[in-house]
Amino acid sequence: MSTLKEGATAPAIESIDQHEQAFSLKKLRGRKVVLYFYPKDDTPGCTKEACSFRDQHETLQAQGYEVVGVSPDSAAKHRKFIDKYELPFTLLPDTDHAISLAYGVWGKKKFMGREYEGVMRTTFLIDEKGKIERIIDKVDTTNSAAQILEG
Repeated sequence: MSTLKEGATAPAIESIDQHEQAFSLKKLRGRKVVLYFYPKDDTPGCTKEACSFRDQHETLQAQGYEVVGVSPDSAAKHRKFIDKYELPFTLLPDTDHAISLAYGVWGKKKFMGREYEGVMRTTFLIDEKGKIERIIDKVDTTNSAAQILEG
């Protein structure tokens, strides 16, 4: 679970996107941002989550949201994932875990009795001024967009 709190300034992100173009969270000021962290492209839960955002993308945009996903996958893997599922939003590679660490969502996890380091699925809603408006740490992968829209 992230150590960030609602009302805090969202940590800066200076990265590249899936096309290896410069990305800055600061450039999205004036718009609301859905910043979602997920473990891995093209896995069942992560695909459901991405497709939920895809299917509600126009509605989210109409409400002023830009969707940005972050995972440890490479830009090339993100491009394949985007192409396969026709995802209309930005995915950021976080291969060094710097973004996940800044947001406090990289840490110890358990799966089937095995402990390992990884991304804790979390969604941050960031307001137009760059403040964290809401943190969703119990993400419903099938209905992740609805969790935001029904807020």
